[in-house]
Amino acid sequence: MSAPHTSAPGLNPPAPPGMQAAWVVIAAGVCAALHVGKLAPAIPALQGGLGLTLVQAGFLLSVVQGAGMALGLLLGAWADSLGGRRSMALGLLLVGGSSLAGGAAQGPTATTWLLASRVLEGLGFLMVVLPAPGLVRALVPPARTAAMLGVWGAYMPLATALALLLGPLALVASGWRAWWWALGALSLLMAALLWRSVPQRLPQAAAPGPAAPWWQRVRLTLARPGPWGVALCFAAYSAQWLAVVGFLPTLLTKAGVGAALTGVLSAFVAAANIGGNLTAGRLLQRGVGAGWLLGAGFAAMALGALAAFGTTAEGARLPLALAYGALLVFSGGGGLIPATLFSLALRAAPGPQTVASTVGWMQQWSALGQFGGPPLVAAVASAVGGWQFTGWATGAMALAGALCAAWLMRQLPR
Repeated sequence: MSAPHTSAPGLNPPAPPGMQAAWVVIAAGVCAALHVGKLAPAIPALQGGLGLTLVQAGFLLSVVQGAGMALGLLLGAWADSLGGRRSMALGLLLVGGSSLAGGAAQGPTATTWLLASRVLEGLGFLMVVLPAPGLVRALVPPARTAAMLGVWGAYMPLATALALLLGPLALVASGWRAWWWALGALSLLMAALLWRSVPQRLPQAAAPGPAAPWWQRVRLTLARPGPWGVALCFAAYSAQWLAVVGFLPTLLTKAGVGAALTGVLSAFVAAANIGGNLTAGRLLQRGVGAGWLLGAGFAAMALGALAAFGTTAEGARLPLALAYGALLVFSGGGGLIPATLFSLALRAAPGPQTVASTVGWMQQWSALGQFGGPPLVAAVASAVGGWQFTGWATGAMALAGALCAAWLMRQLPR
């Protein structure tokens, strides 16, 4: 009889079997999120190539979030029915095929064709990201769940930073069509990789029970306070984060920063959010309370925005370097919030079969925050003739988020 295999002294033990698959799941989320961020750097090229108006470009930007606002909960329940592996693979195929089709838009119907492809990309994006947290939990050992969910929480800022950095280079080298086609091909390849890497039988999955109809899972999700709490907190976070980061290139340009440096500085602010997510995952793993992390995140966002946009009694503004540092605090400290909320969503879900619907409800309110936050901040700036009250507007959102977080922590089971 052969002796059992043991690792040689001094060698690292092999990774748990689900860890590699969990990394593929996270990479798939980043890949899908690239389609959300790919449009922003391409707007000038689309205006020049297709004759888009600024209003049409705005619709192309927001239509992806429109899918989340309208269908997040329902698609989450459907993803629970499909299973995480199948939902993510189909979502990647949908965003990849839609991106390839959108890149072929030509002629008088090009704008309509491109808009339709963006709607399908939004649906595919949700099919990818809604089941991902539950899939990560089912793949990794319980001791690693919090840290890996912290990594997952960084999928959107990482994709945003990559799109801001790589998009201008691709657009200059090959044009917007090649940018669309490259990301479409990448998504199709990622679908094949995910299907091969993620096993059908998940290592940490709970024993399957009788599947409830999707409408019962929707009703159960909405009947519990936990899903409402994580959703409202996510809305308060996403509204202020996108309001500041979305207008950051405009603000830097008005401050006299060159176009190339503006892209890099904006990408660094988005990337700072990644560090906050990773830190939250580590701290949760070490036993730091989720309520403390949410409070610290909302406080950092409020203070960072007030410092970056505020003025002294004499009307002076912070030097640009200090204001930029405050924005890094705003984004990095705010990164504590999404990772913590994804972790809490697993506790807030009424049961294993409602994880994706709970995350879908979070996504729906996140999209609502992203849809409403930037116009609100822009309206305040227009009303007062400048950006000096932006910090107070986003600070009010942070205060609402902190109060909601305090209420949420009282609703969750220990």
